[in-house]
Amino acid sequence: MMIRLSIDRFEGEQSNIAVLLSDAGQQIDFPRDLLPAGAQPGEILAFSIDRDLAATEELRAETKKLQDDLS
Repeated sequence: MMIRLSIDRFEGEQSNIAVLLSDAGQQIDFPRDLLPAGAQPGEILAFSIDRDLAATEELRAETKKLQDDLS
């Protein structure tokens, strides 16, 4: 799934939070250091969001092993 968000502004003590807005007006706080270098308010960002089922299963197996080891 591809979504587009605009950078509305930067907030926080050191402007380290990017406030992103969806087309529907939903606000998302996002770490500024994860944005592309030089990203500025008013720019549009494209995000691809996918489920990683292989990583999910790997984490599930690791968690189960840790739980079993504690039992």
